[in-house]
Amino acid sequence: MLISGGVDSAVAAYRLMEQGHDLHLFYIRIGMDNGEGDCSAEEDIEMCRYYAKQFNLPLEVVSLHEEYWENVMEYALRTVRSGLTPNPDIMCNKMIKFGYFEERWGHEFDFTATGHYASTAIVDGVKYLATAVDPVKDQTDFLARISYKQLSHLLFPLGDIPKSDVRRIAAETRMPNAFRKDSQGICFLGKINYNDFIRRHLGEKTGPIIEIETGRKLGEHRGYWFHTIGQRKGLGLSGGPWYVVKKNVHDNAIYVSRGYDTDKQYGKLLHITETQFISGDPWGNECTSVPIAFKNRHTPVFTRATLTRLNEGEYVIESADPIQGIAPGQFAVIYTPDNRLCLGSGIITGKPV
Repeated sequence: MLISGGVDSAVAAYRLMEQGHDLHLFYIRIGMDNGEGDCSAEEDIEMCRYYAKQFNLPLEVVSLHEEYWENVMEYALRTVRSGLTPNPDIMCNKMIKFGYFEERWGHEFDFTATGHYASTAIVDGVKYLATAVDPVKDQTDFLARISYKQLSHLLFPLGDIPKSDVRRIAAETRMPNAFRKDSQGICFLGKINYNDFIRRHLGEKTGPIIEIETGRKLGEHRGYWFHTIGQRKGLGLSGGPWYVVKKNVHDNAIYVSRGYDTDKQYGKLLHITETQFISGDPWGNECTSVPIAFKNRHTPVFTRATLTRLNEGEYVIESADPIQGIAPGQFAVIYTPDNRLCLGSGIITGKPV
């Protein structure tokens, strides 16, 4: 059981014990990018030790510091530098929690369990990643890049209960973190501010903010890498709302729109590449305008769409509704039309379709 010190993984461990499972707790330690310790991590480890003692379970603190920075954060910085929008949480799950951890420790056990809000389902003898009953907390979009081998070894004890029940169980069992605020930081990095992290690695470089319809300079920014397509807050412009609709990496310029030019603001077509299906391709070459649901950001809302195959790994998603802020580099996560099964994901490109 991967435990973090938060209420979700603690209740997940408690539920597994109630079901009769024999648990071994693991905490994956990731230090700061300067190699120093993280105060919030020390607090988390102390909380994990408390639960290990309370549950009378073994706890092992393992380090994947170098693997995390060489893979997940290098990917994030490389993506941002290219003017694209990364998702380090997706890569963290695939490469660290269910990658390196599984290779070194997890494979020795029958299953690896986590506090993710997700579930699994067996359909025609095949295991699928399935959504959680709590649509607001559902985290299948963060798991949409894992392999079938990884999925086959996973348990999600919280998939069948809402967050309110998790808090209730924690309170009834007198867990000290019953009402601890959920972490909002980058995967493993806790309280680190995303912009502070980017600033430390990429610095600042002043560039223009340009109204895309008129070419008029409205202000200045401190680096295109601080801004994402669809962003509304943090631009420092009056007379809005303004939205980031385009970035010019070469000129360090970002383009904004107030929304009256909706073609710049919204779109219905998403071109995706490097598409991977967790439990196998459901359609093969016959994938032409097949109905799906999808997400292009972490949200409880699923969007109706059709999916069409162009080439190996290359697809077009045609959304039923206009999508605001389609950001190249982000993942489009593909679901069955009933929102039940998470089939896989592809990387959104800036290629016109």
